[in-house]
Amino acid sequence: MAIIGQRNHLSVVRETASGFYLDGGDLGEILLPGSDISGGPSPRGRVSVFVYRDSEDRLVATTRTPLAMVGDFAFLRVVSVNRSIGAFLDWGLSKDLLLPFREQTRSLQVGHKAVVFVYVDPKTDRIVASMRLNRHVSRDAPAYADGQPVKFLICGRTPLGYDAIVENAHRGLLYHEGLAGPLPVGQTMQGFVRKVREGGKIDLSLDASGYQRVTGLVSRIVEALERSEGRLAFDDSSSPAAIRGAFGVSKGAFKQALGKLYKQRRICFEPPGIRLLETGRGAPEK
Repeated sequence: MAIIGQRNHLSVVRETASGFYLDGGDLGEILLPGSDISGGPSPRGRVSVFVYRDSEDRLVATTRTPLAMVGDFAFLRVVSVNRSIGAFLDWGLSKDLLLPFREQTRSLQVGHKAVVFVYVDPKTDRIVASMRLNRHVSRDAPAYADGQPVKFLICGRTPLGYDAIVENAHRGLLYHEGLAGPLPVGQTMQGFVRKVREGGKIDLSLDASGYQRVTGLVSRIVEALERSEGRLAFDDSSSPAAIRGAFGVSKGAFKQALGKLYKQRRICFEPPGIRLLETGRGAPEK
């Protein structure tokens, strides 16, 4: 049976002038309009399609992939506002996605963007969006280990840091500490679980914890030194933004890696910057 709001592999039942009719199981035949066909499936073949409702509430299929499917959190743009029912979002299909007024947490205008959750309204059986994210995050206990790499969506700023949706399921918090600067809402990032707190709250970081984060960074710094004839204009006085831009890590992680290299007598400090030493030799005498 076809699932509304998801991609389905459906068999072609028959061809008409308007397109192909697909076997939707208990949902009946579903039209794949000719304008939504790419590659021309054969009348007896199977085709991968996304199933949703058109402007007349009829089930239709498309070979296009929307920007978000049912069960996804996404950052979408408002393309129109109907004063009677709500805002409409661009999700990459010919029919825009409705964000009802009752599901909005702030007033929206055309051009605004919002982090939303996409779901099927049980009362209308239509695919809609909601800005009330807490209603839709997973209630299951997070099974992440400390230091585990994860992907998360930035969904808002707080006094402590940035609220995020972790792995399209759980709430997390990325602290301001260690960030080079502001982060845009709606950005999807790679990071790490710092800690899973009691009650399921997840603390996030852009860097791996402890010396786990240093191991790969040490090698990257040495490789960068070798590419630059043994010298880099970065040291523990460099700005967090410059370090983040060059190495993708926090200043704290960078300083930790420099400390390890210095103890191994592989670098010396020549402000502003560092110099690569030959293996087994120390810094030059002054």
